[in-house]
Amino acid sequence: MDEVRATPAIGGIVHAKAAADAALLREMLPPYLLHVIDSSFLRSHLLYDEFVYRLVLNVIREMGLESTIREGGSAEVIAARERLEVGQAVVPLDWMLRLLAARGVLEELPGAATHEFRGRGPLPTTDLAAVRDEQLQHDPSWMPSYVLAETVAQDYPAFLRGDVVGEEVLFSPRRLRLWVDYFSNQNGLYAVNNRIGAAAVEQWLPLDGGVVLELGGGLGSGAIAVLERLGVAGRLRAIQEYRFTELVPAFLRRGEQALRARRPESLPMRFDILDMNRPFEAQGVAPSSVTAVYAVNTLHVAHDLDFTLGQILRTLRPGGWLIVSECVRPYPRQAIYAEFIFNLIQTFRSPRLHPVYRPNGGFLTPDQWKGAIESAGFADTRFVPDVMRIRRKVPDFFASAIGAIRPN
Repeated sequence: MDEVRATPAIGGIVHAKAAADAALLREMLPPYLLHVIDSSFLRSHLLYDEFVYRLVLNVIREMGLESTIREGGSAEVIAARERLEVGQAVVPLDWMLRLLAARGVLEELPGAATHEFRGRGPLPTTDLAAVRDEQLQHDPSWMPSYVLAETVAQDYPAFLRGDVVGEEVLFSPRRLRLWVDYFSNQNGLYAVNNRIGAAAVEQWLPLDGGVVLELGGGLGSGAIAVLERLGVAGRLRAIQEYRFTELVPAFLRRGEQALRARRPESLPMRFDILDMNRPFEAQGVAPSSVTAVYAVNTLHVAHDLDFTLGQILRTLRPGGWLIVSECVRPYPRQAIYAEFIFNLIQTFRSPRLHPVYRPNGGFLTPDQWKGAIESAGFADTRFVPDVMRIRRKVPDFFASAIGAIRPN
């Protein structure tokens, strides 16, 4: 049987869907996000989704997994059958199977408690260059995301076999430049979370400003977006101190350099290493000392989300705000393209679980975020944009800021 050929006219299909989704979102987005989440962004979002899908097909084919997938089974069964490193391989392999099932390449077998899948036929052929070229013509700012995903894909077979750990694949010194380019406001994919988060800080930060503590600040792009947004709104003078924290020393140094070059002279800033998996007070953050705790794509890698949220609650003053910008999974077990990269990180795929609001690693659904945040003692949980409403009409939209208040 000839292989199924991937649809060549990807550009026209993506353009039409992006335009349709943009029309739906215009009815559901607040006015201050309409220029952030527009048809251009959605077109790039859909192109990148297609690119990652094709990378997955290449990885499956390169590893010779086509026949075993056609035979069927769960990720655990397939990993054991193919002598993969089960401890590393099961989560990313299950993600790949779910992604291919969503695309109609596999079927998920009904009634199987272990989530078993079976191939429907030969895998589609793939043409990465066609999608990459389409993205280059449309918006080249997304290319750091393409380079990172394609680089990771080259090491995926070795990772699944256990020849290398994911942290070495992603964070070896030779890969630092990839992250500098990826965690940047010049990267169209990553910038959207920073811009949504910055808009949420402007909306929710109390008028008296106070002290803002950023967790997992990385290379500083999230903080830069916030300070630029508050500067335009004329609200920077209310900030008594911006505390930029990060766990990885190399990231902290680069983040500090970037922020010192961009911050207003009048804004007090402090730069510290902070591990969100350890008590905050022992690391120099006093209880009830902070007006807002801010984070971009950070809390989903907390080892124990209950613990970290409890530390944040304790750190905030009464009436203070938790504000996070996150990639949010619309529905349980929905495969999101960012997981292709981050499933390699043990802290991402293997946190401490909770049966209701932390049933798996990776990204959380809106319902799970709300459950975890309110279980920790926060009140008035809210989402901007409203992903609970959006997912009913645009179920592949992932970005939202989440806010909640420490009660008085």
